[in-house]
Amino acid sequence: MSTPEGGLDRIDQSGAAAGRPDDSGRPGAEDLDWRRVHPVTPLVRGWAVVGAAIVILGQQSLDGGPRGGLIALVTSEYWWTLFVALAAIALVGWGYSVLAWRMTTYAIGEETVHLRRGILFRQQRHARLDRLQSVDIRQPLVARFFGLCELTLETAGGTDSGIAIGFLKGSDADELRAELLARAAGLKVARTGPAAGARTQPVPGAVTAPAGTTPQGAPQLPDAGQRDAIHDAAVPTGGPQVPLDGPVAPVSLEAPQVPVLSVPLGRLIASVVRSGAMITLVLWALAVLVVVIVTGEFAVMSASLPAVLGAGGYLFGRLTGEFDFRVAISPDGVRLRHGMLETRSQTIPPGRVQAVRLVQSVLWRGRDWWRVQVNVAGYGGESEEKNSVLLPVGTREEALTVLSLVLPDLGVDEPRRILDAGLDGDSRTESSYVTAPRRTRILDPVAWRRNGFAVTGRALLLRRGRMVKILDVVPHERTQSLGLSQGPWQRRLGVASFQVHSTQGPVQPEVPHLDTADAAQLMAEQAMRARTARAAAGPERWMERQGE
Repeated sequence: MSTPEGGLDRIDQSGAAAGRPDDSGRPGAEDLDWRRVHPVTPLVRGWAVVGAAIVILGQQSLDGGPRGGLIALVTSEYWWTLFVALAAIALVGWGYSVLAWRMTTYAIGEETVHLRRGILFRQQRHARLDRLQSVDIRQPLVARFFGLCELTLETAGGTDSGIAIGFLKGSDADELRAELLARAAGLKVARTGPAAGARTQPVPGAVTAPAGTTPQGAPQLPDAGQRDAIHDAAVPTGGPQVPLDGPVAPVSLEAPQVPVLSVPLGRLIASVVRSGAMITLVLWALAVLVVVIVTGEFAVMSASLPAVLGAGGYLFGRLTGEFDFRVAISPDGVRLRHGMLETRSQTIPPGRVQAVRLVQSVLWRGRDWWRVQVNVAGYGGESEEKNSVLLPVGTREEALTVLSLVLPDLGVDEPRRILDAGLDGDSRTESSYVTAPRRTRILDPVAWRRNGFAVTGRALLLRRGRMVKILDVVPHERTQSLGLSQGPWQRRLGVASFQVHSTQGPVQPEVPHLDTADAAQLMAEQAMRARTARAAAGPERWMERQGE
């Protein structure tokens, strides 16, 4: 199956076809340097099988009660069989991981990243660098002991479009990320690794764009003249590369970064305590305690244990996943680093964010804290909650600063005024927002005054919600499609809800209960703005010169 528009081609082969010649033998095919991941990878991945076995045994022990299951086996004379079983499971898991490691290779081409893997069923995946959406470096707890990381590339092809290359040494992962981002930006990078052959003329200087920030904290991307200078420095002119006689110092492709902000641990803990999940957990625990005291039945406590563990696991995962959250900016895009048990370094290149959401619950209103989430093509599925957070909790100033990193220019003279109106305003405050009519208060008696939209030269802003305030910002060129929905009561009142269809993610832009005429006009005009903005948008390779 091939999905070139999504940036990912995938070919599945049966084991019988795995031995056929690869594409490198074809005339005109690219000469690729196929590499293996780190040899310690089987040891790191094998622990997942052992951990799964321990979890299954623990569940069986709970089902068996205090005198059955695993507890009965441990206290019997056959206790040693448990360790024998775990050792056998570990050997099987590690043995399979070794075979998988031997069958896994990757290669970096001029335009594409290639990955081969699979034991019984061979799989070849090819990710186009011009469709690269993000590059993440993930370091699980076990891999951290060995100094290893897993590098993941996300392309615009859905939730299964990513390519994971792991595990690699930390320094190798950083170098590979820098090389991929440089190639994705449109720079010509000298090939590294054994396939490069003899020592060649290095790329003069680091392949970087001018570092710095605008007053709003947004990246200063190079203009046309700067792109030409960088391109000429990255690609030596005058013919092919010339072998050198002496040793050549390695050239760094890593772009410099400027720290923007970090989330204090105290604020993160306070935000989790003030979340709806924590309040629900506390109320549930108090209700169970009251029932146990009144009835004297402790079975109620054990029956409610799964729900308590689920809520507690969610809160613990959020705290550890957003621990030590840092935001930085570089010519490669926005860089995020966070995590306690599993650290994750994300790089979102310029222009890859499809939509932004600023959200504030009623429990955060006293501190004026906001959470910023984004939609990025390729992010989704199980890791959506972890990958799609641009700021877990921050002040209004910090939230707007982070917004300016991904959307530096709203296309208006006073962006702060229109953003504040979207965060706090309603129909009673003077602003450029078109709001829902008064007759919709029967449909939404609490938040009808908040429902509205505003249009700027670069983006569409949609606001809604009273208990939970939401402001969605969608760049015009990132509009995927538009829709109107109208239920029977809305039809009777002459109103309709307007939706902007974005890529999969936490941001689902919409504004409910607009006047039918306003909604129809917005849909027609936004479709025209989206076509115009896409036609005027820059190249996918953000440092590539126009016309090349």
